[in-house]
Amino acid sequence: MPRPRTPLSRLFTVLLAGLLAGLVLAVAALPGNLLAGFATKAALGAYDDLPAALRTPATPQRSYLYANDGRTLLTTFYDVNRSDVPLAEIAPVMRQAIVAAEDRRFYSHGGADLRGIARALVANVTGGDTQGGSTLTMQYVRNVLKSDPNRTAEERQAATEQTVGRKLQEIRYATELENALSKDEILNRYLNIAYFGSGAYGVAAASQRYFGKEPAALTLGEATLLAGLVQSPDEYSPIDGDAEAALVRRGYVLDAMRDTGVITPAQADQARAEKLTLRPTAQPNGCVATRTADTGFFCDYLRRWWLEQPAFGETPQEREQALRRGGYTVVTSLDPDVQATAVKEARRVYADDEARALPIAAVEPGTGRILALAVNRQYGVADGQTVNPLISGGGSIEGYQAGSTFKLFTMLAALESGRTLSTGFDAPSRLPTRYAAEGEGSCDGRWCPANANPERMDGYRMMWDAFGRSVNTYFVWLAEQVGQDKVVEMAQRLGITFRAESDANFAANDAADWGAFTLGVAATTPLDLANAYATVAAEGTYCTPTPVESVTAPDGTRVPVGDPDCERVLSQDVARAATDAARCPVGQQSAFGQCNGGTAGGVDRIVGRPVAGKTGSSEKNATETFVGFTPQVAVAGIAANPDDPSDAVGGPVQSQVIAAVARTIRTAVDGEPVRDFTAPSRALVGDMRRPEPPRPSPEPTEPAPEPRIPPDLLRWLQNRRG
Repeated sequence: MPRPRTPLSRLFTVLLAGLLAGLVLAVAALPGNLLAGFATKAALGAYDDLPAALRTPATPQRSYLYANDGRTLLTTFYDVNRSDVPLAEIAPVMRQAIVAAEDRRFYSHGGADLRGIARALVANVTGGDTQGGSTLTMQYVRNVLKSDPNRTAEERQAATEQTVGRKLQEIRYATELENALSKDEILNRYLNIAYFGSGAYGVAAASQRYFGKEPAALTLGEATLLAGLVQSPDEYSPIDGDAEAALVRRGYVLDAMRDTGVITPAQADQARAEKLTLRPTAQPNGCVATRTADTGFFCDYLRRWWLEQPAFGETPQEREQALRRGGYTVVTSLDPDVQATAVKEARRVYADDEARALPIAAVEPGTGRILALAVNRQYGVADGQTVNPLISGGGSIEGYQAGSTFKLFTMLAALESGRTLSTGFDAPSRLPTRYAAEGEGSCDGRWCPANANPERMDGYRMMWDAFGRSVNTYFVWLAEQVGQDKVVEMAQRLGITFRAESDANFAANDAADWGAFTLGVAATTPLDLANAYATVAAEGTYCTPTPVESVTAPDGTRVPVGDPDCERVLSQDVARAATDAARCPVGQQSAFGQCNGGTAGGVDRIVGRPVAGKTGSSEKNATETFVGFTPQVAVAGIAANPDDPSDAVGGPVQSQVIAAVARTIRTAVDGEPVRDFTAPSRALVGDMRRPEPPRPSPEPTEPAPEPRIPPDLLRWLQNRRG
């Protein structure tokens, strides 16, 4: 609401009117091309240096987030809803309309139209119609200075004060701009910063806000409506203000265009007769307003990632401001098809309003690019929604136990230590260990893990079938042989982050005694797990997860962020050997024919190409996990109750989790060339001959009785010796 004019402010206006009116009378006879020079040099003094914001506009613009196709808009971020467009992408009638409405002499003055200023001031002082008197160039100067984020709040406020000094400074800056820039450049800058009401800054935002179209497609009637709003945008806005007043103002602009000859009277009458047809389009702002369904959790991950990038500022606050005001174009790594499938599959298992959830993450091996972050939840702050990072972890989300999927880290540590895939062990139903334990799961005061299904798991096993059948006692034994600390270090090397304080303490201080680690008792997330398995799929190359393909600044330059950040953390041969064993759980065969049973046999039928993976069930089936991979994608899903770990999801859901992940993999590789895994060298295979089962011992027999001599014969013999 404008402040009432005080007697003092009216006095300043009268003084300014007198000053400028006298100036105009003194130079009215000068040619137009000398007028600007007179105003600057004679009246105001030379001025060579413009503020940086006027030389290089720092006006806030919204940033755009797109899917990896570069076309699917996910959302925008902004404090001020505006986006710059070049003049060539603005309809000619829009350019003509704004000149006719705000500055008919724009192409003839030198930045300050002193005749217009004096006329406006005299009209204002004498009680005539209120007139502005500012040229488009002067208005542009004012808009830049009042919105420059590098100026203080006091400096921005001073840019609109009704003072003689401010007006003279505005004239001076405008004149210098006219000396440095072409008229079209000034017009383009003005159209990109002017406020059109309803939260829309700049003609691109305004044409979308009111008509749902690009500014190049504006009609005469639409352009004149927008041009008319600039004088009083909040009052005239046909969405938030007075629609009738907007139409009256449109008529004024049409008359001005007719009077200046840029349109004919017939064109003006035809546009004036058009009904006001609006297509209000609200520009999404932030992750809670993502346009593409169910990408809010991915958007949230990207924002968290952004706030950690030094390229966007020294502090998180500066980086947040850069995202909301910097006008960046962000092509993310999200694949719309993979995301849609993952969301559909998560909701096939659990509905949106269920306490239990199935977060799913998909990662591209060799780049770390995140293709999907999906869950059966709505991202937001309303009832039944959440902003907790359920898929990636962070904040209050420490993660979920992933069960036997952690056996991969034991196998990798063993292979790296020189053991082979043929490493054999006669796995018992229960395995007494050296770790002290009490209660359930203990044997004589020692931790004594058991196989979940002794009939399928007990007996002599090598890495292939121990991994395929998920034999607990084999992997606990193997971890003891390798060293638990080596297994924990392997998991960390592949990107497993210990967010729970108790897990972090174990890893830092007691890793060598963390006996149950191989059974997946540490909390993790689908994203960490998918990326760890993606490292194996990429034959030992770990890549930091990244949510972007590219980030482009408003000037078209590419910001150096988001490129794959990768390093080798495993030898190719070790990764290939682990992959060969990981073919067993999913119903496929290793390169050496050693798979003889798996826990996720249906994956082979669903994916229909070379695939590997592992299931995992935590204690008493509190969570159920599956992670699978091909050379092109790794996908992990964990069924859990994020808010109540004691709420066990139950064993029967495992088959649904397996199918959900497998179908997501199938979508990710659809249309991609079929790629097989490379077999490991014989050095890591070892002697595949399994020991012959011991032959059964013969039935015990009674010893042969000693021969007895008949008594009569015995007496006869004795008599003869005698």
